[in-house]
Amino acid sequence: MKAPTRRALAKQQTRAKVLAAARRLFSEQGYEGATIRDIAAAAGMSTGAVFANFADKSDLFREIMTTDMLALAEAMTEAAAQGNGVEDSLQKVFAAGYRFYQTQLPLARAAFSVGWSPEDGPALRNAPPVQTMLNLISSQLERGVQGGELADGAASPLRTQMLFDAYLSNYDHAIFQGWAPEALQERSRDQIRILLAGVRRS
Repeated sequence: MKAPTRRALAKQQTRAKVLAAARRLFSEQGYEGATIRDIAAAAGMSTGAVFANFADKSDLFREIMTTDMLALAEAMTEAAAQGNGVEDSLQKVFAAGYRFYQTQLPLARAAFSVGWSPEDGPALRNAPPVQTMLNLISSQLERGVQGGELADGAASPLRTQMLFDAYLSNYDHAIFQGWAPEALQERSRDQIRILLAGVRRS
């Protein structure tokens, strides 16, 4: 395998600087408040250098969030493996997510803002890491079926989506009401129990 050229290394360094500056400004100013000009200035570069690496602001934000969601999906997968039964596994999956964003809630707030916008939202909501998280929840439900904890059909796409939506809904309490991860976990525990109540094997 060839070593990267000096030009390729310089391009990688430029992208890294732009991404670091953008992450900070998106966290401080929100998605709408951070402009390409501000991001370029924070990175010590021209706007042309930013556009040479990213198509637009949404492209830049999407790369930041995709990187984070890949790391989040990995943390959730590791957490699920430590679970004892389907309910405990799902609780650990949710808790891993809340811990992941505990120190970067402003960025999570920006992500929710973008996620529900008609222009940029679909690309973010349908990003591959989101499907990985949905697949992880579905696999926990399927394990519950195979292990005799849950009835056949419990791992339906609708129940999977409802659990994921419940997980996401709790960020509202963290972002706007200052709830700690422990409070989010307690709420998610009740949500999981309710959503699984109808499919538990007696």
